[in-house]
Amino acid sequence: MPSLRQPTDDTKHRPRRRARRETRAVAAIHFESPASELELVSDLHQLMMSRVRNGTWGVVVLSLSRNDTLYTVNPDEPLQPASNMKLFTTALALDQFGAAHQFSTDVLRDGTLGADGTLRGNLIIRGDGDPALSKRFITGNGGAMDALAQLVSNAGVKRVTGTLIADASAFDTQRIPEGWQTRYLQSGYAARISALSLNENLVIVRVKPGSGKTGATVTLDPATTLPVASTVRTVAGNGARISAHTTAAGVIQVSGTIGAKAGERGYQLVVEDPTAFCAGAFRRALQARGVTIDGTTAFAATPSSAVKVTGLNSPSIGQMLDVMNGESINHYAELLFRDAGRNASPNSVGSVESANKLLQSFMTTKVGAAPGAVFAADGSGLSVLDKITPRALVQLLSYANKAPWKDAFHTSLPIAGQSELLRHRMRATPAQGNLHAKTGTTNSVISLGGYVTAKNGEMLAFAFIYNGVDRWNAKSTIDAMGATLASFQR
Repeated sequence: MPSLRQPTDDTKHRPRRRARRETRAVAAIHFESPASELELVSDLHQLMMSRVRNGTWGVVVLSLSRNDTLYTVNPDEPLQPASNMKLFTTALALDQFGAAHQFSTDVLRDGTLGADGTLRGNLIIRGDGDPALSKRFITGNGGAMDALAQLVSNAGVKRVTGTLIADASAFDTQRIPEGWQTRYLQSGYAARISALSLNENLVIVRVKPGSGKTGATVTLDPATTLPVASTVRTVAGNGARISAHTTAAGVIQVSGTIGAKAGERGYQLVVEDPTAFCAGAFRRALQARGVTIDGTTAFAATPSSAVKVTGLNSPSIGQMLDVMNGESINHYAELLFRDAGRNASPNSVGSVESANKLLQSFMTTKVGAAPGAVFAADGSGLSVLDKITPRALVQLLSYANKAPWKDAFHTSLPIAGQSELLRHRMRATPAQGNLHAKTGTTNSVISLGGYVTAKNGEMLAFAFIYNGVDRWNAKSTIDAMGATLASFQR
């Protein structure tokens, strides 16, 4: 049986009613329609006890309309939140910057620009921790780096006699947070971290069969200076068996076979050095726009003498949060988490340490959570070291519902039965189109945190967190509890 431990004082003395109502079954989700607070407690408890074989639950349900706690199980138990961690990152980013804030990836010069377009000195690309520097928001064949290169060309730069400098000093040098499992690291959801990030730090390896040759054509999208070593052979047929990985030396190694009639195939690869990847793509984009650089590429902070040439603004934080929470993109959460930490003080660097310190202060002084109720080893929830209490999550939801940025927070949340992550959950129940919440899923965590309007019009905030191996039953249980909350009245 799941570990419910003892119910808290909020619920343990409530008697179970004698008469049971008929359980409704809609779209394979069995839920209740509790007509009182006592019935709600009984229904939620029964759902958890009857479906999930083992593991630990943490649950808090709070009426925001009446400011009373309706149900709790292990409210102060530190649990892994999975992507419910993104709710804390969302609130922290909005509290620090506001929904309208934009980041700017700037290009600067350290030298003089002559009338003939020659920059006698260095050209610098400076990262501002923009997670959206990608084709997701920047359209066109060339993507973000082509757009930035065009701005440089429009500013009159034709030749750089010095070096291309890539500045990612806005963040510390930790690319992989503590607690990310080794098995995650070649997946797109575990992309490396840098203040100068491009295309969510993923590159597409494109392979085309050779024309009358045994070899094959291998290119990178976007074009960049990362070294590629290919042993791919063209063979008869229309199939492909391709392997691509990055070696310890930073070389993209591609091997395998591709059929002569296979056409082009694309393979997504995590970039090990995001700063070098972005700098290389910028260099290639400048070359394509007719801007030549005589020197090599270096990695350093921008000198104080540098002058801004141009810059590329990001979408607003509100727009980025819609994508981050709507699709649960870890890359956005990691960069925004560090952006908030960097913004905490004038000399702060974006890091997990600075962001977690800011989060602790935010949770205790503004949200009113107990000290230590939240610990963040990353901003996305992928780390197994992240811990939150269900009570702290509901306190955050309550605070966010009254904050100046509440609309941006609320609209970023997926909607049951409609939005991508919840499209097939709680459909044909009172929760559909009503419940707004962030999902969380790993091999050992299922969570859901957000808001739902009860049948009597009360707005409820809830945290459902399950840690254990029976996650499929836990997921269906959470859906049933969400639908039950939407059916509640008193």
